[in-house]
Amino acid sequence: MARARQARRVTEAPTAPAAALPAQVTDAAPRRVAVARLIRQSALFVLLAILGVGFTLAEPAFINIANLMSVLQSVSVVAILGAGVTVTLAVGGFDLSIGAVAASSVMAASYAMVVWRFDALATVPLVLALGACVGLVNALLIIRLRIPDLLATLAMNFLLTGLQLIPTAGRSIATGLILPSGDSANGVFDPSFLAIGRSRLGGVLPLPVLLMLAVAVALHVLTEHTRFGRLFYAIGGNETAARLAGGPTRALRLAAYVISGSLASLGGLVVAARVGRGDVSSGASLLLDAVAASLIGFAVLDRRHPNVLGTVVGAIFVGVLLNGLTMLNAPYYTQDFVKGAVLVGALSITYGLGRRPI
Repeated sequence: MARARQARRVTEAPTAPAAALPAQVTDAAPRRVAVARLIRQSALFVLLAILGVGFTLAEPAFINIANLMSVLQSVSVVAILGAGVTVTLAVGGFDLSIGAVAASSVMAASYAMVVWRFDALATVPLVLALGACVGLVNALLIIRLRIPDLLATLAMNFLLTGLQLIPTAGRSIATGLILPSGDSANGVFDPSFLAIGRSRLGGVLPLPVLLMLAVAVALHVLTEHTRFGRLFYAIGGNETAARLAGGPTRALRLAAYVISGSLASLGGLVVAARVGRGDVSSGASLLLDAVAASLIGFAVLDRRHPNVLGTVVGAIFVGVLLNGLTMLNAPYYTQDFVKGAVLVGALSITYGLGRRPI
């Protein structure tokens, strides 16, 4: 009996101190998760602010309005192309042909005005239609023939890269071009066309920047605030489930690639209007830069999925970084390394901190 009473006293002893430690651990875990999320959400903007302050202290001319507008103008084409890539990523695809579409658009616009002597009103719709047709062909290869996205668009990239050189036998297009037939092309670029890449609104805001902002806002509204945008992401998440739910999955995937092709052509038009000639090397780095911008966009505000505003921020981030390094006379051959380091860092912050609390 004495042993039974002693056992009951031990069993009925207070247990609050033993439970105190788990409660503290439970309270600390949400705090760590919240801090990690805050870091992921603000990391890119904090780094952008640090870069801006650092470059300004090292070179006061960096913060001039003229230089900032130059940065925005330099990244406008990359952001426009990146927005097209983002739309295809949203539906679970990947458009690797955008760089070649942009380069082909530069050559097509130049050929139309210098050789065929078209004006801007005829050239711009023609080139935009070219990009839309390329996007349509990409979509048919992927949807109808069931060729994987990467393979279909990579093949289109090679096809267009070679095709754009055939009409001029590999020469750049400018007034006085000697065609393969021996004739001379003496057309000139329409001044109203050149204004697309060179004019400024109010003498301050470059028109390409305005186009970039218009594209970003329009696609943001489409993808984030409409039923079609939600279906884009639903297709990218689980196409079978989206189709069984009644979504027009094929039509929306086709639309995504047509949008991507059209935006790539728009970017090509801006490049042609800025340089005023059809350069065979134009668009050489546009694909990788646009893809980098769209992937860095995953880290913006911890979205972790394709989003157009994140893509624009990613393009601006890389543009600020490269502009600052150029003003500090950093070697040009370090630029690709810097882009890669930024991409690795952004994705590490986004996904690395998301796996475990800090």
